[in-house]
Amino acid sequence: QVQLVESGGGLVQAGGSLRLSCAASGRTFENYAMAWFRQAPGKEREFVGGISRVGGSTFYADSVKGRFTISRDNAKNTMYLQMTSLEPEDTAVYYCAARLRTTSTYDYWGQGTQVTVSS
Repeated sequence: QVQLVESGGGLVQAGGSLRLSCAASGRTFENYAMAWFRQAPGKEREFVGGISRVGGSTFYADSVKGRFTISRDNAKNTMYLQMTSLEPEDTAVYYCAARLRTTSTYDYWGQGTQVTVSS
């Protein structure tokens, strides 16, 4: 099983930026499609965006399009989420997730990192 660890969360003011990282263990990181999810208090976990195995394709939820950018560096076994123009509504625990191409479900999850945006 792949092990995922998020980092980079914190407290920022509205309009600010943060970059989250998701570090993966193992030598087969390139076999996994990756995604970011988030969960705010009292709400269901929400898809934020995803990236294909070699980074050729990305896709985002409408709520973050134009503000968030996902990238990956397979040589470093790391996926990133660059967040700009942050809004209080972006406050949530952010999780990275991984899946093999043989399934449409994300079966591997990190523990999450808290992002808090103050107004």
